[in-house]
Amino acid sequence: VVIFTLMISAILFFFIVPLTILFFIYLANILLLIYRRNSEVRADPLSDVWDNARKTMASFWDMCGRIWHGYELHGVENLPEGAGILVYYHGAIPIDHLCFLSRLFLWKKRLCLSVADNFVFHLPGIKLLLAVSGIMPGTREECLSALKKGHLVSISPGGVREALFSDESYQLMWGNRKGFAQVAIDAKVPIIPMYTQNVREAYMMFKETRFLRQLYESTRLPCTPPYGGIPVKFRTYIGDPIPYDPNITAEELVEKQTCKGQQCSLLFQTKTAVQALIDKHQRIPGSIWKALLDRFGTKKK
Repeated sequence: VVIFTLMISAILFFFIVPLTILFFIYLANILLLIYRRNSEVRADPLSDVWDNARKTMASFWDMCGRIWHGYELHGVENLPEGAGILVYYHGAIPIDHLCFLSRLFLWKKRLCLSVADNFVFHLPGIKLLLAVSGIMPGTREECLSALKKGHLVSISPGGVREALFSDESYQLMWGNRKGFAQVAIDAKVPIIPMYTQNVREAYMMFKETRFLRQLYESTRLPCTPPYGGIPVKFRTYIGDPIPYDPNITAEELVEKQTCKGQQCSLLFQTKTAVQALIDKHQRIPGSIWKALLDRFGTKKK
């Protein structure tokens, strides 16, 4: 009985925070359904009619971020007034991105639409939450439509692969994903790099094995659950925008790439910019204890 109790306690300790986040996500969807029914709301989930509901959700997640991770957001002045593509590093759980979306909405009343992996839209019971939160598929048409309407669009080229298999080394795992660069060129909008400090020290994945990697590559589904929830310091940094340049070329970057042209040149610049934010603001390899000191120790000036 003692051994069993200790095992259950250990499991709860490592998974209680991720499970709590999941619980609140489903609770939020239920509350939105009640709000829609009681208020008889039939408007587009992205319309202003839903702003009160969005503000309530944003306030809740912002409060959670403040209390648990001492969340800070830096560089908001780097965001364009109009449309743009935010490109960020994907942690094991993108709770940092949820904090960013919430803080941005509360500070600037701006809704940033977020590209999510296809499997997210097959999860039962969260359809309305995804729609109201501005979570959308990453098709070229969806992204171009959002940008033409003046929205910010956020995307993590590493996606689920980066969430599962990157680690305390904070390696970017973008593979051949460069569609966002072409979308930026087609929409004539800037790309803005973004990164959250200590995100890998808060939530973690089990070490990569050949079996897990093959399982993901064959199914394209998350194959291991995240664990952790350690209250380390979160600071999101928004870098300088990479402006749209109709004359952009890749001539000076050819030796560092396997392709040429506007798309590849912009891809290289974006990856370099995100990596620069990681190099500037993140200890590598990451350290849980030092990240906790960031949270509870001497405040950063």
